[in-house]
Amino acid sequence: MGVSSEEAAELKRVPNQESDEAIVAPSGRFRLYLGAAAGVGKTCAMLDEGRRRRERGRDVVVGFVETHGRAHTAEFLRDLEVVPRKQVEHRGGRFEEMDLDAILARRPQLALVDELAHTNVPGSRHGKRWEDVLELLENGINVISTVNIQHLESLAESIEDMTGAKVRERVPDWVVRRADQTELVDSSPEQLRRRLLHGNVYTADRVPAALTHFFTTRNLTILRELALRFVADETEEALLRQLQNSASGPVETGEHFLVGVTAAPGTDQLLRRAARITARTKGDLHVVHVIAGDSARTGDQHALDELEALSVALGGEWSTLRGDDIASTLVTFAKAHHITQVMVGSDPGRKWGIGRGGGLRELLRQAGKANLDVHVMSLPRARGKAATEVAAPDDG
Repeated sequence: MGVSSEEAAELKRVPNQESDEAIVAPSGRFRLYLGAAAGVGKTCAMLDEGRRRRERGRDVVVGFVETHGRAHTAEFLRDLEVVPRKQVEHRGGRFEEMDLDAILARRPQLALVDELAHTNVPGSRHGKRWEDVLELLENGINVISTVNIQHLESLAESIEDMTGAKVRERVPDWVVRRADQTELVDSSPEQLRRRLLHGNVYTADRVPAALTHFFTTRNLTILRELALRFVADETEEALLRQLQNSASGPVETGEHFLVGVTAAPGTDQLLRRAARITARTKGDLHVVHVIAGDSARTGDQHALDELEALSVALGGEWSTLRGDDIASTLVTFAKAHHITQVMVGSDPGRKWGIGRGGGLRELLRQAGKANLDVHVMSLPRARGKAATEVAAPDDG
C-alpha cells in the first residue's frame, strides 16, 4: 500500500527573524483524535493507527501513552517501540514526562503522543505537552495525538458552567485547528457509562463517584453534542478550502468579526462566545481595546494582559488603539479591516457597556451608517463559581 498524503511531509513558510524574507522548512503532519470524554477510545484508536502504519513500513514510536491501568489499552501497546520517559525532579519528588529530546534525536517518521492538554512538570522545556508536539512538528516529525472536547479554550468555561466540573487543563483553539486531520472517536452516553461499570475506564474505587458527578447522562450528552458540532464545523471548513482551490472558482469567504473589549469582569466570556461564533461562520476575529484619554488605568492592565493572551489562544488578533471617541475609533478600525460584524458587551451595572461614560448609542448610530451589524451581549458582574468537588477527567 502506498504512502498516504496525510503521512507525507508538507512545506511550511517560516518567518526569518533577520529579514522580511522566509525560508522553506519541513513540517510534520498532525492528526488528532477528539472525544467527548475520557474512556471513549481515543488512545486505543491512536495506537491502532500507529500499528497499522508500522505494518505498512513506517517508522513509528510511542512518545508518551498513559494506560491508566486499562488492560485493553496496554494490549494495544504490544510490539510498538516506546521511547523511555524522562525523569523530572520537582519539590523533592520524581515524575515521569515525555522525553522530547530523545524523540528528536531518534527522528521517527511518526510519534504517538497521548493527552495533548497535559501540563508538564515545572522545569520541563515547555509548560504544556501541546508545545512539545509543536516542536516535533516543526522538526518534520509527524504526530498523532488525543484530546477531549472540554480542553478547548473557547469551550472550557462554558463546559464548567454546564457540567459543574472544573477544567484544569486547556489547549488553545488554534493548536487544535492546526491539525491536518481531526477524527471523532464517538461513544453514546449509555455505552460509556457501561464501560465505567465494567471497569474499562477507571479502577473500581473511582467508578461510583465518576458515575455520580462527571459521567452523568446529561453531562455526557452535552459533551458529545459539542464534540460532534466541532468536528462537523472542521469538516465543513476543509470542504470550503477544497472548493476555493478547485477549478470551479472561489466561494464566498466567512464573516469578519470585531470584538470591542474592556477590563470589565466577564469580558473573557464575551471573547469566548465571539470566538465560537467566528469559528462556526469560518470568519476571522479581531479583538480591539480602545484607550480613551492619555492612558489606561494601571489597575486594568493585568486584566487586559490576560484578555490579550486569551485572544491569541482563541486565534484572534489583538489591537490596542487610542481615541477619545470609542465608537468612532471602533468603526474606523472596522472599515479599515473590512469588518462585517461588531460585538460588544453590555454591563448590567452600567447603562451602556463599551467604555466608561457609555458609547453604545453612538456606536449603533455610526455602525448603521457603515453597514455594520452590531451584537450586544450581556456581561455578568462576576463569573459564577463552578463546583469544585470534582474535576473533569483529563485522561483517556
